[in-house]
Amino acid sequence: MDVGSGAADRGTTGGSRRAADRAAADVGSGAANRPTTGLSSRAADPAASVGVEIQADGLARVTLRRAQAGNAIDLATARSILDAARACERAAVRAVLLTGEGKSFCVGGDLREFSRLTGEALEKHLVAVTDALHDALRTFASIDAPMVAAVQGAVAGAGIGLAAAADVTLAADDVTFTAAYTGIGYSPDAGVSWQLPRLVGPKRAMELLLTNRRVPAPEAATIGLVNRVVPSGELAAEAERTVEALRRGPTAAFGVTRRLVASGQTAGLTRHLDDEAGALAAAAASDEGREGVAAFLDKRAPDFTRIPSRP
Repeated sequence: MDVGSGAADRGTTGGSRRAADRAAADVGSGAANRPTTGLSSRAADPAASVGVEIQADGLARVTLRRAQAGNAIDLATARSILDAARACERAAVRAVLLTGEGKSFCVGGDLREFSRLTGEALEKHLVAVTDALHDALRTFASIDAPMVAAVQGAVAGAGIGLAAAADVTLAADDVTFTAAYTGIGYSPDAGVSWQLPRLVGPKRAMELLLTNRRVPAPEAATIGLVNRVVPSGELAAEAERTVEALRRGPTAAFGVTRRLVASGQTAGLTRHLDDEAGALAAAAASDEGREGVAAFLDKRAPDFTRIPSRP
């Protein structure tokens, strides 16, 4: 995994909890009975390390809640992120907002937890952590709902993987990104070695992974690691505006678009053009496509929210 936990004051970048129709739950409680790979049951108890709130209007808020540890990812947190992703999948949400409480979005893996194990026990533990985290990333990538990440403070190791997994990543102007892996003799996880070359180019990605230099917010936007930088005091509001616009959009078309962009990174042109043609034909014949065209011809705003999201 990644960089160790740091102290952070408890706060939130995810906006106020204001909707009476919101179904709220801290996920991952079932993980308490799972094998602990050598750690105490308390260490494996996810408690409220990740929260997921799914509103009746289809907006899901996933919040990392280990502010006192810089939202470092231990085994319980990795499993809770997976539980949150699966909850979004089951609910067929329309958009996902990912945030972290406190000063830092996510400082990476919890080295304090990892340091309590050695040898084979440590290897098994890290396999369990990465299995859960990687399953979560695969699940978020597979659903139609687009994801917005709002990041602040320190973002390192697997925190970069979580931020990069979002379709739109907004950064506060106080953000610094650090790969951190090789600085402690580790190699990347959380899709970082897959995402970074695609976002910033292979040459720059290699530099960041080998040198672990800090990348401030303005540079992160310039090289394509994040979409936009906003003043830290405006991060929550901008994230809310962005995710709300996506929530109102054509969720199924978003899902197809997400998959086309992902597959286009490796598919040949001929195959990809065929995929685009088939997807466009299906989208045009769908309820979303008919509503979009009707709205355009009627000179009105389309109402995609009346069309149920796919399970």
